[in-house]
Amino acid sequence: MTLSSRFNPVAVVLALALGGMTQAAPRRAVLASGDCKDAALSSQTKALHDTLSARAGEDVLTPADFAERLFPPPSGSLADIQRQFEAARGQFYEARHTRAVQSLGEVLEQVVRLPVGETRWKLFVDTWLLQGMTLRALGRMKESDEAFLNVLRLDAQYQLDPDYYTPSTRQAFDKLRRELARARKVRLSVKSSAPSSEVFLDGRSVGQTPLVLEVPPGTYSLTLKKGDAVSFPRQLSVQGEETPVHVDLAYEGAVSATPFPCLATPEEGGEQGLSYAVRLGGTLGVEEVIVVRLEGASSGPKWLAATVLNVEGGQKLREGGFKTRGLDAPAESLSALVDFITTGKEQPSVVVAQPHLQPPWVTPLPSAVSATRPEPSGPSATRVASYVTLGVGVAALAAAGGVRLSAEQEWAELQRGHLNENGRVEADDATGRRLVGQLSRKGQVLTGLLIGSGAALATGAVLFLVSPSPRAPPAVSVDVTAGPDGAGASLSGTF
Repeated sequence: MTLSSRFNPVAVVLALALGGMTQAAPRRAVLASGDCKDAALSSQTKALHDTLSARAGEDVLTPADFAERLFPPPSGSLADIQRQFEAARGQFYEARHTRAVQSLGEVLEQVVRLPVGETRWKLFVDTWLLQGMTLRALGRMKESDEAFLNVLRLDAQYQLDPDYYTPSTRQAFDKLRRELARARKVRLSVKSSAPSSEVFLDGRSVGQTPLVLEVPPGTYSLTLKKGDAVSFPRQLSVQGEETPVHVDLAYEGAVSATPFPCLATPEEGGEQGLSYAVRLGGTLGVEEVIVVRLEGASSGPKWLAATVLNVEGGQKLREGGFKTRGLDAPAESLSALVDFITTGKEQPSVVVAQPHLQPPWVTPLPSAVSATRPEPSGPSATRVASYVTLGVGVAALAAAGGVRLSAEQEWAELQRGHLNENGRVEADDATGRRLVGQLSRKGQVLTGLLIGSGAALATGAVLFLVSPSPRAPPAVSVDVTAGPDGAGASLSGTF
C-alpha cells in the first residue's frame, strides 16, 4: 500500500490558530469575600490563587497587579521618600539643579501614592515649593510658577518662610496669589454614597460630602474616606463651568488590596458581595472573577467555597466547596476545587452547588431561621389572659359568697326582735332601721359581684377556647373556701 498526502499550509495555520483559541484560558482574578482581617480567609484564598496560577496556560491577575490598578502603592516607605526629598534638597543647595529637578519629579511620583492626610500634604507642599525654586534657578520661570500654583490653588493663604526663600521668590509667589484670586474658577461638586465622607484633593482634606468648591481648573488627585473605607484614588480633570463627581464609597471602600485582594462583606451580604465582585472585575479588565468565602461557625471545621462569575454578563458559572479547618486547606481538596472551577469537572472531594438547592456553606437568612424556629413551649398571650380573667371571675364569686355570709348574720339579728307582726321595722326602732340599711347595701354589692363574676367567667372561657394550646398545658387549680367569718379563693398554676 502506498500512502500519499498533500501538505496544505493554509489548513495547518488555521488549525494552529483555532487550537490556540480553544486552549486560551480567560483572564481571571481571585478575590476573597467576607472578613478581610480573617487570617484563615486570606491564607486559603492565596493558596487557591497560587494553585490556579501554577497550572499551565492559566492567566491570573497577581495581587501586585491588583494593587497597582486600584491602590498604587509607593515604591518605598514614608521614611524612604523623605530621604529622597532630603537628597534632592542637598542637590539644590549644591547647585546641581538639573539633577535636583529630576530627583524631585521622582519624589512627587511617590508622594501621590502615600495615604491621604496631613503628612502627605506637607511633603507634597515642600516638594513642589523646592521644585519651584529649582526651576527658577534654571531660568524656567513659567514651569516654576506652575509648581508654586500647585500649592496655592488649594491653600491660597500659604506664606513662604523668609528664612528659606529670597525676597524675589516671595514677591513672585505673592503675585501668583493675587492673579489666582482674580482667575476663573470651576465649581467642583462631590457627592458620596456614604454620607459625610471626607474629601481629599492632592492629599489635603477640604471638607465633607456633599461638598461644593470653587477651584482653579486643572488636574487633581481625588480620594474619599470614611472610617476605614477609602475610595479608589482617581485623577480628576476639573474643567468648564462645573465638574460633578459621585463616588460609590460603599462599593469602593469595601475593596482592599492587603493582605490579599478582598471584598469586605457582612454575613448576610452574599448577593451584594457578588454584585460588587462583578463590578470589580470590570474595573480590573478581567473576564472572570473567582470569589472565595470561608463559611461556618467560629470554631470547628468550615466550608471553603468558590464562586466563578462571568464579568460581561454577571452570570454565576460554577460554585463548589469543601470542608476545611485552620489556616491551611488540604492540598488535594484545593487542587480538586481549582480543577472544578476551571473545567467544570466534578470531583468526589468537592460539593457542587446545584440549581434551586441551598448549598451547605450558605448561611440561612434570618427570615428562614424564624420561619423554621419551633414555637415556644409556654402558653400564648391569649391563653394567659384567659387564666387571669377566670381568676378574676372566681375571686368575684368568692367575694359574693363572703358578702352573702355576712348578710345572713345581720338578717338573723333583725329577725330576733326588730320585726313586727307584719314583718316590718317600727319607725322608732333605730337599730332595726340600721340593719335594714346595711342589708340593702350588701344586697347591691352582692348583685354587682355576681354579675361581674359571671361576665369574667364567661370571657375567660371564651378566651381559653380560642387560644392555641401550649405544648405543655399548665396545671391550674382553683380553691374556694367559706365559713362563718368570711370566704376566700385561690388560683394556682404556671402562666
